Amino acid sequence: MGINSFKALRVGRVLITTSRKEEAEVLEMDIKTKRGEELEAFLHRQRNPRLVIRNVPEDITTTNIGRTVIKQNPDLYLKAGDINAKFNYVTKKHTQNLVVEVNAQTRKLLLQKKVKLGWLICKVEDYLVATRCFKCSRFNRRGEETCPLCAGHHKMKDCTANSYEYKCMNCTTYNLHNKNARIYDNHSTLDRNCPSLQVLSERYRQNIDY
Repeated sequence: MGINSFKALRVGRVLITTSRKEEAEVLEMDIKTKRGEELEAFLHRQRNPRLVIRNVPEDITTTNIGRTVIKQNPDLYLKAGDINAKFNYVTKKHTQNLVVEVNAQTRKLLLQKKVKLGWLICKVEDYLVATRCFKCSRFNRRGEETCPLCAGHHKMKDCTANSYEYKCMNCTTYNLHNKNARIYDNHSTLDRNCPSLQVLSERYRQNIDY
């Protein structure tokens, strides 16, 4: 059995990675058999994919989205339970988007074509959104007030920086710790092409069951 890495985590946990899933399963069973009274071992489970359905009619909600997709799109051969609604949100253009969780097979079916909902045909895309703190502009953590445009210590509405003065807090922090592998940081934290955002999104993809 080949162990690729052994990393200590918080609260007395360790993360062990192997080359193949089968090796991880053998290791899990071995630990449970030999040290089950002292240690708890479990395999890391990948998350189900999440999709966003765009421009959903107002009368389609988290309670009826599954039934509606199944009823109006019989060519997809979906069944009850294939689509689990998570939440909806309204865009700046005042249209409604709805986020659902599905399995890998249902994801493939929905991404192949647009779906009929009410009198509309709606586009379906992967939903991958990194959590960014609105106060400090950092991903998955909190800190002091930081402008997402220039990394200054003020609110975005008070920023007077020009676009060429923009500075990404996340990429700047990365460069401080990786001086030999610097990345482009002259952009706002809101930039969709932000290198830090791309890396984080790729990590999310690796933990999703596609």
